[in-house]
Amino acid sequence: MDQSTIINNNYSRSFINRLKENLYRWIRLSNKPVIKVYHGYGNADELVVFGHVLALSPLPRKKYRKNIWTNTLALVRLFMVQPLSMVSVEAHFNGQIIGGTAEKDGFFRFQWKPLVMPEAGWHAIEVFLSEGVVKKYYGIVKGVGEIFIPSDGEYAIISDIDDTFLISYSSNLRKRLYVLLTENAHSRKPFEGVVRHYQSLEFAGENMRHPNPFFYVSSSEWNLYEYIRDFSKKNILPKGIYLLNRMKNFSQAWKTGQNNHSTKFMRISRVIQAFPGRQFILLGDDSQQDPVIYASVVEHFPGQVKAVYLRNVYHKNRVMVDVSIQKMEGAGIAVCHFQHSRQAIEHSKKIGLIQTF
Repeated sequence: MDQSTIINNNYSRSFINRLKENLYRWIRLSNKPVIKVYHGYGNADELVVFGHVLALSPLPRKKYRKNIWTNTLALVRLFMVQPLSMVSVEAHFNGQIIGGTAEKDGFFRFQWKPLVMPEAGWHAIEVFLSEGVVKKYYGIVKGVGEIFIPSDGEYAIISDIDDTFLISYSSNLRKRLYVLLTENAHSRKPFEGVVRHYQSLEFAGENMRHPNPFFYVSSSEWNLYEYIRDFSKKNILPKGIYLLNRMKNFSQAWKTGQNNHSTKFMRISRVIQAFPGRQFILLGDDSQQDPVIYASVVEHFPGQVKAVYLRNVYHKNRVMVDVSIQKMEGAGIAVCHFQHSRQAIEHSKKIGLIQTF
């Protein structure tokens, strides 16, 4: 093969790659490696951060229009993902480099003891693709995230998302899909009064000047991370750490939110074990398995749960909910099963969690 043939072949491949890249960009997708770094957290001993490495992923949404087709396509794009499996990644934090590997689904998790524990607050972290074929082809691939280290305090808050603060119709797949496909993160609404309640819990405790840590634990997939984070930011909910469920691909998009809830207990347990000196406030709803999961949390972590809040959105689960509530109250937990957030606020005042607004 002579030099001119090599040049022509290289040009042809380059042209095809540019064409594919432009086509993907036109439909708001990226076919270049992307590292998504989600909010992490730290305690007195260790730091934890996690994310995904993706070969195909949606580009960040820039405009939010009240158009059903725009919103439908934007939601569908969130599930048009392709993981980069078993690639090496490095976390760079305060001069320290921590090595790791993305799993088969592209998910990675770093847990390490820092050389010097940083002060309380939010801290930037960078994650890079390590040396390898992907890096040599695309150059430096970097993702940026944040880690939250709470100050000393009494409480930490663990909250579900769907039908706890975000109106989602989780118990009705048809309604849930309709809302997801026709609305967007800026047009959807939280329950009335819920933001006020959460903002007050953020500073619950004696003489709190620094925020309590918020952990948003949900059966929703990691595909919806930016969607949920944008909604939370738009509605001024407390900034926190999101612990979501396994990422789904396009063929599984119609099953969004319909996950095995058993992993939710495991994710909650990890958080509680990380903060043995704090009491936890649990917030959820009665549409799925929150009452049963929270009753199990109370049983497995005696003395670490201060109160449980369950929004009443699904009457058919009443027997199961009542049994779970009785178990928790029998263990000395203050439980509030409410329909409106003003009832939850009054309960929080009554048990001394919050004062005045």
